[in-house]
Amino acid sequence: MNVLIIDGHPDEGRLLGALLDHYEKTLAGAVSVTRLAVRDLSFDPVLHRGYAGDQPWEPDLERVAEALDACDHLVFGFPLWWGAEPAAVKGLLDRLLLPGFTFRYHREDLLWDRLLTGRSADVIITMDTPPWYLRWVYGDPVTRRLKYQVLGFCGIRPLRFFKLGATRRGGAARKLDHWMREIGRAAASAGGLKRDSRRNILPGRERFAEAIRERQS
Repeated sequence: MNVLIIDGHPDEGRLLGALLDHYEKTLAGAVSVTRLAVRDLSFDPVLHRGYAGDQPWEPDLERVAEALDACDHLVFGFPLWWGAEPAAVKGLLDRLLLPGFTFRYHREDLLWDRLLTGRSADVIITMDTPPWYLRWVYGDPVTRRLKYQVLGFCGIRPLRFFKLGATRRGGAARKLDHWMREIGRAAASAGGLKRDSRRNILPGRERFAEAIRERQS
């Protein structure tokens, strides 16, 4: 199983990094791991013209795209800031999840192909907000958006979410052991997740190049 771990915290040496370290160490079975931190990547996070223009990937984005295309399981972690992921993480998603690479609309109707089908994901979110408050007061928009409009839209499923809070006022210290056990169980069971067998056989680089040719024709 190929696992891609993406650390979305802008700073190193934080709680999220320790959780991802534990996840990586607890993975079971024959596993190949690629680990990337958004803070170490050099790319323009702004999709300047949406899908209308051709904005080539920088070398670091190509590296992320190849790792995402090759993975069977994605581990995606970030802190929740103002109800969403940090700006650099949102920029990575904007630049990376492009038509032709992660999805493709049908010309004749409103349906689309989910080009990342066959992959699963665990999303780890650290936050000051208590999980119950995020769900019942705010309606948990971050989970719904990633599940239906972002990762799930591209075909990644099953998706498991681990919302860990509240981290402030000593919450992280009190709950760390519990969170580590929860993350360890997720890692140990990742290999047994039931993934969709309908995986796109055309490599991502070729899918994306084909989509660019279609837009230019």
